[in-house]
Amino acid sequence: MAKIPNKTKQEIECLVRILNHHCYFYYVKDSPIISDEEYDQLYKKLKDLEEQHNFILPDSPTQRVGAPPLEKFVRIKHKEPMLSLGNVFSKDEVRLFNKRTKKALKTKENITYTVEPKYDGLAIELTYKDGFLVKASTRGDGNYGEDVTQNIKTINEIPLKLEIEYPPEEIDIRGEVYMDIKEFESLNKKREEEGEDKFANPRNATAGSIRQLDSSITAKRKLHIACYGIGAVKGITFKTQCDLFKWLRTSRFPTPQGAKLAKGTKEVNKAINEIQSLRNELPFEVDGAVIKVNDFSLQKQLGVKTREPHWATAFKFPAKRKTTKLINIEASVGRQGAITPVANLEPVEIAGATVSNASLHNWDEIQRKDIRIGDTVEVERAGDVIPHVIAIITEKRNGSETPYYYSQRCPACGSLIIREEDEVAFKCININCNAQAIEKIKNFASKAAMDIEGLGEKNVELLYSSGLINHFVDLYTLKKEDILKLPRFAKKSAQNLINAIENSKTTTLYKFIYSLGIKDVGEYAARLLAKHYETINDLCKATERELKKIEQVGDKVASSISSFFSNQDNIEAINSIINLGLKLQNPDFTLPAKERTSELLSDRISFVVTGTFPEDRKIVKNYIESLGGRNVGSISKSTDYLVVGENPGPSKLNKAKKLGIKTISYNELMKLTKDELNTK
Repeated sequence: MAKIPNKTKQEIECLVRILNHHCYFYYVKDSPIISDEEYDQLYKKLKDLEEQHNFILPDSPTQRVGAPPLEKFVRIKHKEPMLSLGNVFSKDEVRLFNKRTKKALKTKENITYTVEPKYDGLAIELTYKDGFLVKASTRGDGNYGEDVTQNIKTINEIPLKLEIEYPPEEIDIRGEVYMDIKEFESLNKKREEEGEDKFANPRNATAGSIRQLDSSITAKRKLHIACYGIGAVKGITFKTQCDLFKWLRTSRFPTPQGAKLAKGTKEVNKAINEIQSLRNELPFEVDGAVIKVNDFSLQKQLGVKTREPHWATAFKFPAKRKTTKLINIEASVGRQGAITPVANLEPVEIAGATVSNASLHNWDEIQRKDIRIGDTVEVERAGDVIPHVIAIITEKRNGSETPYYYSQRCPACGSLIIREEDEVAFKCININCNAQAIEKIKNFASKAAMDIEGLGEKNVELLYSSGLINHFVDLYTLKKEDILKLPRFAKKSAQNLINAIENSKTTTLYKFIYSLGIKDVGEYAARLLAKHYETINDLCKATERELKKIEQVGDKVASSISSFFSNQDNIEAINSIINLGLKLQNPDFTLPAKERTSELLSDRISFVVTGTFPEDRKIVKNYIESLGGRNVGSISKSTDYLVVGENPGPSKLNKAKKLGIKTISYNELMKLTKDELNTK
């Protein structure tokens, strides 16, 4: 390769510097100082020089797009864990958070906090070495994330090089990648026109964009970032969160809009009100406000819980609600046969997504609330929680509304349905029910499970109805030529699906456990099992008695797991997938044998949770665990508390009363402290 002339090298360096300067004013400051045409001319000149002399700087804007597609994402470990935040939901809970913080710091003085809008996006860590962006990763499980460097480089707001005089030796900058609501709506409209599944909300669209193996696809989507924190650091120190924000802005990173400095509870609540009042005016989704102790030395003194910092919390805004018409009520069959009512609605925009279906919880609630077809209803949607009907506006009835009566037969297969003792839902017990089979395959292919990209709900239904698959094992015997016979599939899309299925063969044990669809085993329980059993074979051999010894695994869950692995058909399905090339990694297997089988913690305070809550039930259960409690599935004499939400299961309430078990509300649970539990 011929040596590049110094004059040309300097010209390339100058063009890179000029273009990056204009990128900052265009994407971060939102105030361009040259026209698009002038920028394009400079960009073309740079690109031509780079190609002519084969000389490209690592921070060149031409490097934001064009890397070859990846075969898969590499899993990497964060140098410092990316913790999640605890939640508060009222001004009283903010006061209690402040009170606990002051108590822990042994001070009566007002503490200074920062209050920042809580962006509803995807958490990302950016690693810079000697001023250059070398790596970007997702939060993942907090300890391990996925390397998404190529895709992150397509976001123009993120500097490829720190334009400051003395960049730190190394720094991990943390932020939230998000998508504006208008861009989300435009993307969904395009996907619908092309026959693809729409994204549920801007957060899902963001996550889907960042997890593209082809960075050119990510580049076509207008993503943004707000940087708010740091992980591991070498060569620079910060005294406060405000100092960090100042340095981030100087280094040309976008920071959260409208962040406030607040001293004491009164000012914190005022700052929360200000952010909440702007919520509907912002072009992106905000679902709360983040409260952080401003002083980093105090943060260090306060420390962290297992999953959350003691020095920060998130104030969650109330869910967004809208009124609409209830057109019809349908019976939906889940993968375990549970039949639940779903409201078909006149489409309505709520929290950045079009809602046309909503949960009605259970059949008893329909009768109790006298919900009728044709009613005007109030619908609520919060985060990832399924939209649900929360109220009937009876004043708007005109006499045309009709009561709904559920059938005694399964809407999918026509079999008789039953209602088991202590259960709210009716169930179809036909193991050959088509609807259950389809739902099991959907669960198996979902992102939380085997994560088969491109195998959305519509494609699962299409493959099943065409007879190409009857069980999730059949996915691994699909051939490209079979898929090509189906509508909506061309050579590229068929090959992409085959590649995605092949890539899913390498996964983690906990994802595979979750993918199996074991009754009562969600994502958290799957992770728990992976911590206690090194291989799927070990778990298959576990006895019900052994499973009950695991902290947080109650009688009901242990029975479900034991029953599942006692079924020879299930064992054969697992062996079939293994024989077809399944490779399971288990980074969660960390506990020594003695601790895995210990009964030392069997006397921990136990909770049973029933009903619906202001947030996902998983978050409620995680909060119980953070207090040192354990979640169990059913009421027994050894249960300490029954946590009661809206529309609780009557059987659990009645049993708790008979056994004299204390019942507490959601708000009472949130006010419990670890010390109070330990003195029970």
